[in-house]
Amino acid sequence: MNVAAKSATTDASVVTRKVTMVEAVNMALARAMHEDENVVVMGEDVGINGGVFRATVDLREEFGLKRVMDTPLAETLIAGMAVGMAAQGIRPVAEIQFMGFIYAAMEQMVSHASRMRNRTRGRLSCPMVLRAPFGGGIHAPEHHSESTETLFAHIPGLRVVIPSSPKRAYGLLLAAIRNNDPVVFLEPKRIYRASSQEVADDGRSLPLDTCFTLREGTDITLVSWGAMIQETLQAADQLAEQGISAEVIDVASISPLDMVTINSSVAKTGRCCIIHEAARSNGVGAEIAAGLAESALFDLKAPVSRVTGYDTVMPYFRNEMHYIPTVERICEAATVLMEEAI
Repeated sequence: MNVAAKSATTDASVVTRKVTMVEAVNMALARAMHEDENVVVMGEDVGINGGVFRATVDLREEFGLKRVMDTPLAETLIAGMAVGMAAQGIRPVAEIQFMGFIYAAMEQMVSHASRMRNRTRGRLSCPMVLRAPFGGGIHAPEHHSESTETLFAHIPGLRVVIPSSPKRAYGLLLAAIRNNDPVVFLEPKRIYRASSQEVADDGRSLPLDTCFTLREGTDITLVSWGAMIQETLQAADQLAEQGISAEVIDVASISPLDMVTINSSVAKTGRCCIIHEAARSNGVGAEIAAGLAESALFDLKAPVSRVTGYDTVMPYFRNEMHYIPTVERICEAATVLMEEAI
């Protein structure tokens, strides 16, 4: 079930602030908790400490212990509690401190959360959100820099949403919390504080299951999501200096995948380069390329290209920026595509 964008409030007291992505997450959580007393926040250190990245700061003081709950260091328990609460009408927003620790929660998400509606023939749903910071680029230790979004995108019944800016973090998180089925909400921590945007705390959600066209172009389509949107937009600027007009698509919801928007863009440009931080093989980029082969083959003027991470463990911080795709790699791939023809 898609979530229509919720109308903005007409309250003259609506505050617009210039905020970072992590502050936009905090703003969305507070808004949702004010709107619905059934929304609760839970996870490791989310209460007293306000979260390891401060995404839940001040929420415990505002909403109390019953709605902002510190949990033990037990990801299976966090996800399991969230599933049980969601099945009984609560809307839990559970935080996994880093995506590298999310695997213990997969049993609950795959075997229970994703199947609740099907298992009960619609009698029960599972309106929960599982939040997790993910991706590299912050000099973190092992198990703190994974980009394994594909593991969840493969599971029927789970939505997987990845914001790329403060505005989209605010609007998409509100939509995820209001949705009646489970959402895995992955926050690219490399851009938690990389930039700020004016965000109105008006309660307006953004549609799930939809790509966003961030830049119009005519020569090539650049498709990405999460933190890599930053490098992709920078690459589009550099390509423009070379006379190449690049359209930039932010996938945002990698499952379900909005291939209609991507196909329409490629029908216009004839070329496509997919950029993601995750390992290359069996990733969302490969799924997009397969979708283009099925639905847009005769629109393509050149083979689909991918600029990705490597099929290896994310290296420690001295080498992690050699792993993450760079603006130069994106521009090089796009330039090669412009010279190729099927």
